[in-house]
Amino acid sequence: MKIDHIGIAVNSLEAIRELFEKALGIPSAGREKVLSHKVRVEFYQIGELRIECLEPIAEDSSIAKFLAKKGEGIHHVAFRVPDINQALKRAQEHKIELIDREPREGAGGCRMAFLHPKSTHGILIELMEENKL
Repeated sequence: MKIDHIGIAVNSLEAIRELFEKALGIPSAGREKVLSHKVRVEFYQIGELRIECLEPIAEDSSIAKFLAKKGEGIHHVAFRVPDINQALKRAQEHKIELIDREPREGAGGCRMAFLHPKSTHGILIELMEENKL
């Protein structure tokens, strides 16, 4: 297991690009829409870690709700796991509340699921399994 990425909720991918690309000199590693989550994402690769910037494309997306409540900032930490089904089972066995009982498709075609921050000391944790195709 390792940290795959840190998700940051932003109002505008264009505005955050000013910070990462221009001020810090970190080029974009790609952008895509994830319609199932109602967001556009842009990645910035820093060593083995990625920063995933998430911009809502619908007012009812979880990122839009997060921004309205808390403003821009760190949204989640994603851990890459070899077997997401096993990781979810283990979390449940340890009384961790699951947001997603079954994995769903995330950015880049990975399988992912979230653990509820109520049971993870206030941290929204994403478990993700890379696309094995």
